[in-house]
Amino acid sequence: MRSFSTLQIALGVSVAVHAALLTVRFVDPEGFNRVFQDTPLEVILVNTRTSEKADKAARAIAQTSLAGGGEAARGHATSPLPPSALTEIGDAAEDAQKKIEAMQEQQMMMLAQIKRMLAAMPPPDPKQPTSDPAAQARENKRKQLLKMLAEIERRINEENARPKKRYISPSTREEVYAVYYDTLRRKIEDRGTRNFPEVAGRKLYGELTMVVTVNFDGKVLDTEVAQTSGSLALDRRAMTIARSSGPFGRFSDAMRRKADQIVVVSRFKFTRDETLETKLTDR
Repeated sequence: MRSFSTLQIALGVSVAVHAALLTVRFVDPEGFNRVFQDTPLEVILVNTRTSEKADKAARAIAQTSLAGGGEAARGHATSPLPPSALTEIGDAAEDAQKKIEAMQEQQMMMLAQIKRMLAAMPPPDPKQPTSDPAAQARENKRKQLLKMLAEIERRINEENARPKKRYISPSTREEVYAVYYDTLRRKIEDRGTRNFPEVAGRKLYGELTMVVTVNFDGKVLDTEVAQTSGSLALDRRAMTIARSSGPFGRFSDAMRRKADQIVVVSRFKFTRDETLETKLTDR
C-alpha cells in the first residue's frame, strides 16, 4: 500500500476533530446549576435488604437493595420510629411488658433447672485423685452450672430492683386503675381551671399532649410534653399544673402488685371557657 500524502492526513485529522466537536453540548451554566438545585441527589440509609429489586429504583440511591417498607406508597420509605416520648405508649408498651414477663418466667425456669442439676450431681470426693478424667469433667460441669446460676440470679436481682411501670392509655386502661385515674384527672383539671395559664394578663389557649409519671406514693416523678401546643409558655404552665396537682394518693394493693409507677398519656385542652379538659390518649 502506498503511503498517505500530507494533504490526506490533514483532511483525516480535520474530519475527526469536527466529529468530536459535534458531540459536545454547550449549555447555559446558570441553567445547568438550576437542574442540580431542583433535582438534588438523595441517598437513603437502610438497615435491611431484600432479594427483590425495587420497582422504582431510580428514585433514590441506597447502600443496598430494598423493595417496599416505611411509607413507600406515598414516597420514599421513612423511619417507622415514633416520637421518643410516645415510643412505649399503647399496645407497644403492653406487648413489651408481656415479653418482659415471659423472659422473667423463662429465667425462673432455667434457675430451677440448674438447681436441680446441681443437686443431682454427687458431691466432690476429696479422696478421689484429681487426675481422674471423670472427676475433672464433673468438676468442670459443676463450675459451669454455678457460673450460669450466678449470672441468672444477678439478672433477676437487677430486674427486680427496677421500678415496674404501667402505661395508662385508652387501649391499656384497666379497672384496677380506673378510680385512681379519675381522681388524678379531676385534680389536674381543677388545678388548671383555678390557675388558668396566662402571660401579662393574656389568657393562653391551646392543646398539647402530656406524659405524666406518678410514683406508687402518689408523687409526680416526671412530666414531659409529647406534642407541643405551639406555645412554649403554655407548655411550661401545663407541666407546672400537672406537677403541682400531686400528690394523688398511694397506690392500692391491687395497683402495687402490678406496678411501682404509672405513666399517664393525656391530652390537655385549655378552652375558651377558661377551663382545662383532659382526655386519655395513646398519641
